[in-house]
Amino acid sequence: MRNPRREGAVPGLKYRPAVPADPEKAAEVDRRLEVWARHLDLFPEAWTGDFAGFQFGRAVALQHPGAADLDRLTAAGKLLLAENIVDDCYCEDRGGSPRGLGGRLIMAQSAIDPYHGTPELEEHWRQGMQADGPLRSYHWALKDYAAFATPSQTGRFVHDIARLHLGYLAEAAWAETRYVPRVWEYLVMRQFNNFRPCLSIVDAVDGYELPEIVHSRPEIQRITALACNATTIVNDLYSFTKELANDPDHLNLPQVVAANERCGLKAAYLKSVEIHNRIMESFEEEAALLSATSPLVERYARGLSDWVAGNHEWHATNTHRYHLPNYW
Repeated sequence: MRNPRREGAVPGLKYRPAVPADPEKAAEVDRRLEVWARHLDLFPEAWTGDFAGFQFGRAVALQHPGAADLDRLTAAGKLLLAENIVDDCYCEDRGGSPRGLGGRLIMAQSAIDPYHGTPELEEHWRQGMQADGPLRSYHWALKDYAAFATPSQTGRFVHDIARLHLGYLAEAAWAETRYVPRVWEYLVMRQFNNFRPCLSIVDAVDGYELPEIVHSRPEIQRITALACNATTIVNDLYSFTKELANDPDHLNLPQVVAANERCGLKAAYLKSVEIHNRIMESFEEEAALLSATSPLVERYARGLSDWVAGNHEWHATNTHRYHLPNYW
């Protein structure tokens, strides 16, 4: 695995260089996303700076270098934007709270996993789904994705959003009870509360389908989970200083390692880099072995690797959101 040292990257972190994002393509996705968000009234004008600073267009352009067309790349951006709106408004600091989170998330899940009942109650549900920005974002983002994805790919995404919500609930429960998990417990939670829905769509965005009978194989599930877990630890590492400044008790891998091993945050941070690197190495090695068995599996594994590389590049270069601690 090539690992050139570059400005902004966590020293010692193993990663693959990303395919550079086309700036015109990224700008066009951003333009489309802003038009979409304004049309659906997904967030107030005061959030415009954060929307621009997130760089949604550049994020998906980096994560999906093999995207079949701009419409599919835009759909990936809509899903990413919707997931962030739900997280911010229901779980995090833009009106979210651990208290009552389960009730909000079950409604969010129904925005992409529709309610079925009497016509009158279904109409009440439809009205409810349009009455709130986070619910609208989920509902219409999935509509656009499902327009080109197969039913199997759409169902896969819906299932992985449910896994994400389960992770949100575990993190919220620990926050309410002030429970500090063991390292392995924290990483189990993060295997659910992670980027998996984003990686669930790599084949659909690239214009093909990894059939469910192949995707569900344990070894394919394992490399998918390893890729998701590696990139989620990347998020913990790059967002560490921001989270520490906003909430000193916010759980992330360095904080959990420090609490369990009774060491300082610097030592815990460097230990977290090592944990990431071992997971990343396992993903690379096992994905390479599986890629040799089938051209279709090789294409899927490459899509996972591209997403992980692009997501790292986005984190390492997004100075609007992330700054590294002074540990080197």
